[in-house]
Amino acid sequence: MAKKLGKKARKFAKKNLQSVLKRRRKLKAMFKRKATSRRVGKEDASEEYEKVKSQLHVRGSFEDGAILNDQLDKLFVEDDDDLNEDVSDSDGYLSEDPECPYISESENENDSRDKSDHIAFLGQNKEIHLEIAKQKRKLERLLEKDPKFSEFLESRRSDLGQTRSEEIYSDDEGNTSYLDGVAIRKREISRDDKVLTGHTIDVWCWLVMEQPDGSVFANLLNGFHAASQYGINFDDNSSQKIPNRAVFSKILTFVLCEADGIFSRLLGVPDCCTKECILKLKSTPEWKTIRPLMKSYLRSSLFLLNQVTDSQILVFILSRLRASVIFFTLFPSLVGRLIKILVHLWATGEERLSSSSFFFIRDIASQLSSDCLDTCLTRMYNAFIAHCKFVEPTNLKHLKFLMDSVVEIYSLNIQQSCQKVLLSVQQLAGILRQALKTKGKEELKKIRNWQYVNCLDLWVKFITCNLRDHDLQQLLFLIIQVIRGIAHLFPGPRYVPLRFKCVHMLNHLSLSSRVFIPVASLVFDCLEYRGNSNADPMKRMQINFSSLLKVPKQFLKSRYFHEECVLSAVELLVAHFVQWSYHISFPEVATIPLILLKRFHEKTNVQSLHRLVKRLIDQVEQNIAFIQKKREEVSFSPNDQASVECFLELEKTGPRAPFTQYYSSILQNSRF
Repeated sequence: MAKKLGKKARKFAKKNLQSVLKRRRKLKAMFKRKATSRRVGKEDASEEYEKVKSQLHVRGSFEDGAILNDQLDKLFVEDDDDLNEDVSDSDGYLSEDPECPYISESENENDSRDKSDHIAFLGQNKEIHLEIAKQKRKLERLLEKDPKFSEFLESRRSDLGQTRSEEIYSDDEGNTSYLDGVAIRKREISRDDKVLTGHTIDVWCWLVMEQPDGSVFANLLNGFHAASQYGINFDDNSSQKIPNRAVFSKILTFVLCEADGIFSRLLGVPDCCTKECILKLKSTPEWKTIRPLMKSYLRSSLFLLNQVTDSQILVFILSRLRASVIFFTLFPSLVGRLIKILVHLWATGEERLSSSSFFFIRDIASQLSSDCLDTCLTRMYNAFIAHCKFVEPTNLKHLKFLMDSVVEIYSLNIQQSCQKVLLSVQQLAGILRQALKTKGKEELKKIRNWQYVNCLDLWVKFITCNLRDHDLQQLLFLIIQVIRGIAHLFPGPRYVPLRFKCVHMLNHLSLSSRVFIPVASLVFDCLEYRGNSNADPMKRMQINFSSLLKVPKQFLKSRYFHEECVLSAVELLVAHFVQWSYHISFPEVATIPLILLKRFHEKTNVQSLHRLVKRLIDQVEQNIAFIQKKREEVSFSPNDQASVECFLELEKTGPRAPFTQYYSSILQNSRF
């Protein structure tokens, strides 16, 4: 059995080495014979393409219009037509109760009284208005109980108005200046009364909490609408004015904290409510009254998210508005605008703001309709592609968060998102095929950039997270072919970081799929380059593989570049070996890599690298001996696939083997 497996492994490794040598000979021939280079490139690309089609049975063709589109950010088109629906300014203003109290704080500012007397007067004024509001509610209840009293009160009001009118005209029938003055003063008072003071907001908040279904709630939402436009130069005809930041903060805090609970009480919505239950509210009699109030609140909140720039305020708004996410089901046009705002904050905000925006997006994608999920998928992919064009050590953490966020949203509904993922991977394969065919400078640039590599890494993470629970074999084998094609397309020492990233992605796919992917040959190609031991040690801190795809020329002969190549190669080889460290074929898998490691160990003259490689060789040999000893104890045939898969099943769950512990120590200083 061991002999059979050994022959297969040696034959497979020999075939891979021959293919690598063959590619090198072709590259040398291309430089010598420029006249025939294009023809050789086309034949090679054609063979690769036919191989991919025959092995993977990819649905569709790379000649499709979507695949010919080589701009990654143009793959999915965002539909903004519905974002402009229902956005007229009149929607933001609600009809108010004319008798709702407005309490002024500035009418006695120019008086010569003592400041304490002024404060006491304002306190008394507030108490009087509260008492008036209380008496008004009692009067309204009395009117409901006794309709005749209502008729009597209306007749008294009309008689009183007629008497006042006669008195005015009897004093001076021909002089209209008095009437004009009264009208002017009324307009001035009306305009002054529209200034929202802190005491006014306090009274309104108390009235709303006492009687949520009263008319004061509309006034309060109008104030919230005015607060959402605070600091913006709008027309002076605005119904309400926010005089200072204190009032802005007070009305913002109350409405955002209490609006969701008020709407839930008015509509009788339970704590856990689905979108189906919410949609049924449209047929209730209360909905006609509450709809404009809720729409005003949601629209003002969206406007506020667009205008505020302070991260802490935005996080607070998102945390409170998130409680009302289910209410957005009733206003589809507002959902599209909300998603657009949230995706922008998620992609561009600092850590807390980006996280809060993502949680909100996840709630929308999981709780609302499938159309909302599709909008989230499209906008998040486009935002990620737009922000992953440049990679620096400072933004690696944020890019990782964006990538993980996209994967999580796409994993909510595999059936719906898989079509988009397949289309994107086919686009990546089409760009690679075009580069293999022409070998042109522009075509190669479309691949050796962070946007292409990060997009590829995104779908690798998506596949590894969902492969075991869903049938993603078509995506798996297509993306493996694309990654291997990229690794072979860019030879030479300058592209070592790019090839290492390809090997890292292949290791992840192999680990999640349990499919053997030969990566050792790609790693050992990168160990052939030698550095200069006399290089300036000050250059050691000027290069970082994690944020590079192409190494600057001045570092190619440096000792640090050589050390970084060896350290990264060892880490990738260990990650490759640990996947098969308990497999019955590990001795055959590690045979050729072990030979190449020993050759490299003999050639290297750097003491630190010498010890590092020697330790790896010892660990691999120990694991080979461990597997061979266990193989001698079994009695099943290599053809018994079930028994092969169960080999050392108990050891995997027991105390960790020495090679697994060695891998854990390597991960502590991981470069990927």
